[in-house]
Amino acid sequence: MKAAIVKKKGTIPVMGHFDSPVATGGQVIINVSATALSRVSKFRSMGKHYSSEVNFPIVAGIDGVGTLEDGSRVYFALPTAPYGSLAEQTVVNEKLVVRLPDGIDDLTAAAIANPAMSSWAALVFRAGFKSGQTVLINGATGASGSLAVQIAKGLGAKKIIVTGRNESKLHSLGADEAIAFDITADYGQKMFENGLMPVIAEGVDVILDYLWGDSAFAIMAALSKNNTDRVTRFVSIGTSSGQENINLPSSILRSSTIELVGSGDKSVSKADMLSAVQGVFEMAAEGKIKIDTTEFALENIEEDWNAPLTPRPVVKVR
Repeated sequence: MKAAIVKKKGTIPVMGHFDSPVATGGQVIINVSATALSRVSKFRSMGKHYSSEVNFPIVAGIDGVGTLEDGSRVYFALPTAPYGSLAEQTVVNEKLVVRLPDGIDDLTAAAIANPAMSSWAALVFRAGFKSGQTVLINGATGASGSLAVQIAKGLGAKKIIVTGRNESKLHSLGADEAIAFDITADYGQKMFENGLMPVIAEGVDVILDYLWGDSAFAIMAALSKNNTDRVTRFVSIGTSSGQENINLPSSILRSSTIELVGSGDKSVSKADMLSAVQGVFEMAAEGKIKIDTTEFALENIEEDWNAPLTPRPVVKVR
């Protein structure tokens, strides 16, 4: 079968032929129709993610959309190595398959699943979000962050605050408050912190952070100076700022009601992740979540592997 094959760690996939998969006990064969080129999928496929497989060659791609032998449309995650989603067929644990509802097409489902699932899981399972709460989304202009705005709204958030570096896009997201920042400017971190103070004066229940780094520190510093006793669950989801480490004094946590947690592969169960993606698909089928996509062909994977992540790149397999 045709497949995008990563031949050794750290290299991009090349088109080639790979043996067709055979299902054993508890597995199903998927005829793949579409898969997104998400950041985590690319890093994991090339062996650069903490959850990567170590044996190469492998077929690239960690999730996608396709059909079962009976024609049922499904989303699938984490194909059984060495198989991936960027191939005509793959093999998956039958427990890692979610049926697609009517009202959502294959390309949209493939594009929306990973970024929206991470936001839903962080909100519901890690933050314990409840309707009527206030949510702050740091890094809201990326694919996951902008979807988080729609999900929070769909789940009943009373107030949504968005922060990020692209001011024009921030104001297009439909949030209640938008704060742009430039951490690289002189005193940029401090200016961001000061700008947050009046906006969070009444307190924030949940923070979804996709950036980490200096902007995350500024948010926590501002919260520690706030007079409200409202508990804030700060959920770290990613490090898109490129800063893996920050200098976080214990005094910030001791002088605030911040509860700091993470959300990812090891902190959310596979069952909860699949529950999250089911909720995302149902919301999308109702027209409450939308995502812009760019379509690519599997045959051009080498050329398109590093396509911009916005609009969401989706590879049409068949």
